[in-house]
Parts: sequence; structure tokens; C-alpha cells
Amino acid sequence: MAAGSFEGSVDRLCDLCDGLHGTLADADMLGRRCKRRSKILRTLFRLIDLNSSKLNLHIAKLCLALCVSGNNLLNICKLIFQISRSESNDILFQKNSIIDSLLVVLYSEDVNVSGEALLYCVGTLKFLSGNTAILRLLLDKNCIGVAQKLLLALCRVDDTTTKTAGHILVQLTATLRNLANHPDSRALFVSFSVLPALCQVLRHHREDKDICTNISRIFSKLSSYSECCLDLAQIPNCYPLFLELLRKHHQKQDLVVRLLFTLGNLTAKSDAARLGLFQCNGCTATLLQLYSSYQRRDESPRTPLQKRASSPRKPATPPVGVREADDVLVKLVRVLANVCIHPAVGPSLVTNTTCIQLLMETLELRSAQESEELMVNVAATINNLSFYEEEGSEIRHNRLAIAELMLKLMLTSSMEAVLEATRVYGNLSQHRDVRDFVMQNKVHKFAVTLLDSKRAEMCFSACGVLTNLALDPPKRVSLAQEGASAKLVDCLRDFGAADWQLAAQACQAMWNLTGGGSEELLDSQERRTLLQTLTAYLDEDEALKWAQNEDMRDFHRACWESEFRPVAEKLLKALQSQNLTT
Repeated sequence: MAAGSFEGSVDRLCDLCDGLHGTLADADMLGRRCKRRSKILRTLFRLIDLNSSKLNLHIAKLCLALCVSGNNLLNICKLIFQISRSESNDILFQKNSIIDSLLVVLYSEDVNVSGEALLYCVGTLKFLSGNTAILRLLLDKNCIGVAQKLLLALCRVDDTTTKTAGHILVQLTATLRNLANHPDSRALFVSFSVLPALCQVLRHHREDKDICTNISRIFSKLSSYSECCLDLAQIPNCYPLFLELLRKHHQKQDLVVRLLFTLGNLTAKSDAARLGLFQCNGCTATLLQLYSSYQRRDESPRTPLQKRASSPRKPATPPVGVREADDVLVKLVRVLANVCIHPAVGPSLVTNTTCIQLLMETLELRSAQESEELMVNVAATINNLSFYEEEGSEIRHNRLAIAELMLKLMLTSSMEAVLEATRVYGNLSQHRDVRDFVMQNKVHKFAVTLLDSKRAEMCFSACGVLTNLALDPPKRVSLAQEGASAKLVDCLRDFGAADWQLAAQACQAMWNLTGGGSEELLDSQERRTLLQTLTAYLDEDEALKWAQNEDMRDFHRACWESEFRPVAEKLLKALQSQNLTT
């Protein structure tokens, strides 16, 4: 038969299948109600031998509408699966409503009776969900709702069906992973309670690495969005479950990375999540054991720490031997940086010798050039921990060694690394020996230069370092010689009205630098500019009009009143007193 003639015959047969489907539907004879059902099915099965994917989808749709069961159902599902394996057939699924039929099968068939057929159905959806257009169709056809029902059913199967259920779950969770990539899926995952169902699957199939990995991919994707993150955080016992999986599958790097990334997202903004995770039995031991095992000391080239949540950043590209370890450590250290923000967690971790030694070891083994994100996260963790002045603090005990390690970051081209190192110096320089170290190693010159930064957070951190250095009278002259006073005035003028915390820090640095106004380290122009700026900023009506929006106005006012005004008034009074005596 010629190609054109064959295609024409196929089109005709497709139309006949559709016509028969419509006729039976109109006569309410679909399902098992049609008297000639067996004869119709035998005829349809014979047509499968024509080996046309287009025709076979029409045949399969009609067979499913006639409610085939047993081996017939299995064979039809196999047929659809085989067609779906070829990406070139995706267009056929878009033009045919066979997806609706598959979802009906998944929703209505008993896993214990038709498990193998369901496996081929889900396998088909897994292939099809790789197509963006079909992905949209699956969402519109309530695929997520059907999947949630099937997830729960698969957790209740008979022992004899457990193996098949596991195979189905591998395909189903891979499908959900693809669905999670679509932005419109997030609300559906929440509204259909899919995340709690996935946690239930994890508890039943915690030994299956493939299922656990697929679900970890779903969680890592969805936990980046606030509504999904909140939903996941409210699932009872999710933290001990994740920790158990980290212990059980600690060598499966792709699973570990995604679970840690999820925990990092959960603890990024929630104090309840930080405490909930930390209070789990064995949490610290699990995280630190993972840290130690992925430190990869033998693969790492040796090269001669204000509170904040560490944010995920675009990964750097370290050498091949270090990359896999870095993937895990970046996420793990981010979890540590986040949880130690909680006032009940930080004091425990800062006194944990193993924790601090691992962080210091990473700084020693790695370089910002090859492992930038890791080094930044380690410094952020040390910074957060250095906030706590606990008795037995390992940060305080090792402060000079840490100060020396921070030099590596100050000398890099990474401004994120420089920022974190500056923050660490801001906390550690409360100690005189660290201040001496800073001056001896010219770190104060970096701090003064950073005042020229266009980033407010960089200027704030630099002001913190200078505030502490200027506590020592001998150091004030050196700071003045570097131009610290002029740059502080500029910093206050340029950023102050938009950031009263930064303005307060700049004023405190200036107060310390001038010895409380007793030392004349400002030239006449600097003094005049500072007087004008302070006078303007202390005018409440003028100052508070700089609030960028109504939502921030109360916070803006509170910072101005409690942080900026007291130190600014003190500094202004001292400057005015100097003017009267000159």
C-alpha cells in the first residue's frame, strides 16, 4: 500500500473510532453496557497490527472507554506507554484526549488488582511531562489531584504488591518532579496536600534511593517558594524524617544535596524551623558527621567570623576533584548559618569544638577562587556564631586564628567574600588582640577603602570594624591618616537618610575616632559638613520623610529614634562645643 494511501486509510479509521466512540456515548453504551462490546474489542485489537501510533491512540482511547480489564487493560496501557517513549509522538497526545483516559484509570483502578497496568500509565505520564505544552495540559486536567490520591493508595498496598508499588512510585514521583517545574503547580501542590503525602511515601519507602531522590528533588524545587515552604514546615515530624534520610543515604550525594538545600530553605526565615530542626534527636551529630565526611581533605589543595540568614547563590566552578564535596558543603554550611541565628541554637553551636574546627578547616583547605560560595557561607556562619559571647565560645578561643583565615577572603576579588570577612572582623575586633592583629596586617586600610563602596551593607560592616578599632587611642591617628574621618562623613551623608542603622554606626565610629569629640582629627571642611548633615538628620520631620514606603515607616522611625538620634545628638553636641572653643 502506498504511503499516501496508507495514511488516508489510517485517518479514515481514526475518524471511525471517534465516530463509534461518540455514538456509544450518545447511547449511554460506554463501559460494559454495550451488547456488542466483545466483538468491538476484538476488531479494535486486530487493527493494532497496522502499527500506526496515531490510530493506536484512538483505539486505546476507545478500549479504555469500554472499561477493559485484566490483561486487556495491561496490554492497552503497554501500548500507550510504547507510543509515549518517542518524543516525536508528543503531538499525538496533544491532539488526542487519551490523557484524560489515563487519568481516569489512575484514579479508579485498584493498585492491588491492576498494579502493572498503573505502572505503564504512570510511566507514560513521566515521559509526556517532559514536554512543556503537555505539562500545562496535565495541570489543567487535575493530574496533581489524581497523583495525590494514588500516592496515598500506594502507601496502603498489600505486601504482595509492595514491589510493584515501589516501581510505580519511582515513575510517579519523577512525574511530580517535572510538574513542580511549572510555576502554576505550586498552589496545586499545597491545595491538594501533596507534600504531606510525599512525606508519608518517604516514611514507607525510606530504603528506596530512587524514590527518596525524586521526592528530595520535588522538595528542593518547591521549598524555594514561600507558600510551599510554609506547607512543608508544618508537616509533623518532617525534620526527623529528613535527618534519618541523611544518615541512611549519606553517600548518595544528589539526595543529600537536595535534602540539605530544602532544610536551608526551611530555616532561612523561620525561627520555629530553626529550633524545630535543632531540637531533633541527633541533629547536630548528623550534620557534623556529614560535614566531616564531605570535607574531602585528601582532595583539597592546602593554601598558606551582625546575624543574618545565608542565602543560596549561583555555584562557583571548583576543580573536578572538589566539586562534588562543595555541592554538599555549600548547602550544609548554609543550614548551620541559618539555625545558629536562633538564640537557643547559637550558644550551643559556638561552644561545639567539632563545629568550629570544621569551619576553620574548610577555610584553610579551600580558596575563594575555586570554592567561592562555600567560603562565603562558611564566613557567614562564623560571623553569625561570633555574635554569641558565651563562656567556652570556640570562636572567642580561636579568634586570632580565625582573624588570620579571614585575610584570605579580604585579599580575593570576590566582594561577597570580602563582605563576610569584614563582618567577622566587625565582631571579633571587640577584642584588643584582634584589633592589634588588624592594624598589624593592614586590614584597617581595607576597612577605610570599603567606605567608598556603593553598597550600604558593605559600608555598615566597614563602619563596625572602624568603630572598634577607634576604641584604642593610638590607632585613631593611623585611621585618620588613612582618611577615615572624611570617608565616614561622606558615608553618613550619602546613605544615612535611607538607612538609620548605618547612620548610627557611622556616627558611633566618628565618636570613637574623635575620642568623644575631645580629639581634633577633623579638618574645618569635614567638621562643617558633619555639622550640617547631623543638624538636617536630627530634624524629625525632615528625616522621616525619607521613608521609602508606608510599610517601612514605623521601622524607619524606630531606628531613627532608638539607634541614630542618641549617638547623633551626642556627637553634634561635642562638635558644637568644639566650635565654641575655637
